[in-house]
Amino acid sequence: MRLEFDLENVMVTEFGVGRDDGEGQTFVAVPVDAGVQAALREMVQATWDAMQKVEDGPAKYEPSEKHGSTEYLYLPLTDAMASSVRELHEATNLDIDGGALGEPAHVFCYFAWLTDKKQRRLTALRRATQFKGVLKSKNRLIRMIDDTLKIIEDTVFRLDNDFDLLVDSANVHILRPSGFEFAGKLQQEILSAVPQNIQAIRNDLPFVNFDGIEQYAGKHPRAARYLASIRAQAETTHIDKAALKKLCESTGVEVSECGGKIAVSPSHEMGFLEVLDRRRYEVELVKGQPERFKAASRTKLNG
Repeated sequence: MRLEFDLENVMVTEFGVGRDDGEGQTFVAVPVDAGVQAALREMVQATWDAMQKVEDGPAKYEPSEKHGSTEYLYLPLTDAMASSVRELHEATNLDIDGGALGEPAHVFCYFAWLTDKKQRRLTALRRATQFKGVLKSKNRLIRMIDDTLKIIEDTVFRLDNDFDLLVDSANVHILRPSGFEFAGKLQQEILSAVPQNIQAIRNDLPFVNFDGIEQYAGKHPRAARYLASIRAQAETTHIDKAALKKLCESTGVEVSECGGKIAVSPSHEMGFLEVLDRRRYEVELVKGQPERFKAASRTKLNG
């Protein structure tokens, strides 16, 4: 996958932070000198280089997958799950606040905006961890001044080696899924989207009673993630009722039928969602000894 940006011809480099003081999250621009700008460009290049080392190219981000700590994934910028980072990427005229780092505990992320010769923007974002600030009260830092080692009295901030994600005009390129989920407020977004996702799936499967599943998913983030994944796949339209009941039975998911609709028994909601998300299956390699499995990850095979 290519980057819709020319890293060799960066004309403008800007810096900013995301702050959360308990009353909401805001993004502000922070003036930085040429040295910091150069460091930010090096971080962007290091991030892209790390992504290019992943074999077979990036996989699309799916909320129901258990991703590794570092893994090259992508998500179209138009996807609903990219809404928070899209807002930052497309923002204009951010307030300039040179004192935004005065309270490090309020900084939840930092970002860079790069502009190339074609006036295209690249947004690079990192969740604030070590950047929160190295305070003198917790760390005794020293530096050489006039051939003498002295304690640093000021608050010191340290940039990371790379970013968690890059955003161009087409995609969010993700190096650290947890950083993307944090910056995108995905858990909150996915829980909030449970009613809409249920309705979309209910329209495809009118023969399933989703009331109990909706109540369960509204309180369980993992179930809400499965719903988001099932809806995103858009493969529920042609599911056969009899085949669905048969797969539930063969994989240990307890269902019944009432009023012509499949009802999922209490405590079997996750199992049913795993069936719809193509994660439960049965094999019988030894005749007469069927075995049930749940896939931690799934990739559709061609052919």
